[in-house]
Amino acid sequence: MSSATPHRLPLAGVLRLGRPSDIWFKPALSVVVAVAPPNLTLLALGRLDLAMYTMAGSLCALYGHNRPYAARARALAWVVLGMVGGLAVALLAAALTTSAVVLVTVGAVLAAVQKTVCDATRIGPPGNVVLTFISSASLFAPQTLDRLPGHLGLALAAGAWAWLVGMAPGLLRPYGPERRATAQALNAAAAYADTRGTADGHARARAASAAAIHAAWQSLLAAGTRPDRTRRSLERLLVRAEVALAAPADADPVRLRAWARDLRGTGRIPRVESSRGDTDELLGVAAAQALPVRHRLAPLAPLAVRTALGCALAGYAALALGVGRPYWALVTAASLYQANVTLTWSRGVQRVVGNLVGVLLFAALAPLAHLHPAALVLCSLALNFGAEALIGRNYWLGSVCVTPMALLITEFTRAQDPAELITDRVVDTLLGALVGFVAAVAVTNRRAGDRLEHALTAAERARENAARLLAEPHPAPQALESARRGLAAALVDLRATADAASGEWWQRALPEERVVLTEQSGHRTLAATVRRQGLVPRDRDTDRGPARDGDRGPGRTTEDIRP
Repeated sequence: MSSATPHRLPLAGVLRLGRPSDIWFKPALSVVVAVAPPNLTLLALGRLDLAMYTMAGSLCALYGHNRPYAARARALAWVVLGMVGGLAVALLAAALTTSAVVLVTVGAVLAAVQKTVCDATRIGPPGNVVLTFISSASLFAPQTLDRLPGHLGLALAAGAWAWLVGMAPGLLRPYGPERRATAQALNAAAAYADTRGTADGHARARAASAAAIHAAWQSLLAAGTRPDRTRRSLERLLVRAEVALAAPADADPVRLRAWARDLRGTGRIPRVESSRGDTDELLGVAAAQALPVRHRLAPLAPLAVRTALGCALAGYAALALGVGRPYWALVTAASLYQANVTLTWSRGVQRVVGNLVGVLLFAALAPLAHLHPAALVLCSLALNFGAEALIGRNYWLGSVCVTPMALLITEFTRAQDPAELITDRVVDTLLGALVGFVAAVAVTNRRAGDRLEHALTAAERARENAARLLAEPHPAPQALESARRGLAAALVDLRATADAASGEWWQRALPEERVVLTEQSGHRTLAATVRRQGLVPRDRDTDRGPARDGDRGPGRTTEDIRP
């Protein structure tokens, strides 16, 4: 590979539909329950013109569905505050100036801040897009200073309702997110075990399994450090997933998947005997692996610059063409930016296809929505549900519903000409996608290679630390556990960093061979650490066949396992 070679832009598979999320219906139902009461109340009062402000708070219900409820409470509160804060800045700017150039500039800076904060905090889907949509649209709505408190109060009240909606499932299934994360780790470990460590593609399956297990540990950690019986049971299941990752040839994929199935719903958690007596300290050691948010901000600087530049140029271009709603171009550009240029291109294709199909759907729905304001609200609710139900399968499919929903929201204040709305939306979509992608190519992320070097160094040091402890005759159990956690986290970060860097343009050649060798040696050391700790169960219930807990069957012993 040359030192500055562009990557090919993929088309195959960009629009391919994936499997729906295990909980696709939860964000879809949550957003309907969060949006419906405020909008129906405004409908009854004849004040649908205020719906944009209540929507700002209601859409916060889209966030945090994969987080344990203790962590979700905090995350949703910050999302609501962030949403209202962005809205406040936008409304203040709209009240102080009517200059479209200034408003586009404010919107671009807001979009960059929202993108950076969402990525640094790893808030998860839908990320910055919803925040940017609300703040950008608010910039171009007529506003006066005296109305700001009332509008922000509506957003805050709707946000409080969205917080309650997001937390409500915890009353019925308080450990639901942790159970799902553990089930995903078990299924990923089973998929890797199916390869027996030798089949084609096993490296990717191993990386996916390691990432799922690490995410599950982080989920348990996010729930708090107070131990209880349920969390101990989930810890033991995660240990079994780690055993499968360390010794796939000796794992039983059928048993792992059976445990994952048993974690669905509210039934009893499968009982797995601990192979040692110190599992209670696992989460306390894992806490040391959490990376502070401030350390994740610096690597995001190029992405922030891309977002600000792309959004500003897209908005300015829309103004130059005389498009009446330049914030649509701004939001389109903001929605593109991913970890690297290749992924940004894929998202751009998905966004354009979804929006073009979406405007056709809007053309079909507009006559129905114009029959009565109630029909307008109901169509908007249906599209909210469809967007969240479908977007997990592919971004473009969700955009098919998001586009007409955004167009209908503009009609909450007054009915508009559908042909004009469709024309503006198509122009802004194409303009925003084109200018946004050009900005992504222009702002080269030279730090991607540096981040990969740092990740490689961290993984190699973590492996050396674990190997040093393994060489000692009697290493301290807590030190060995900490070394294992550190090595596992470093390997997950290395794979994520390598994937991000591999899709970046115009950078020096990546040390691909060194990455592969570091991963291989790291996972061998990780396997040796698992065996040294005695995590491989001595009752051998990971052997072939769905034996009951406590059964003894033929199989390999711990000493037969090789890294």
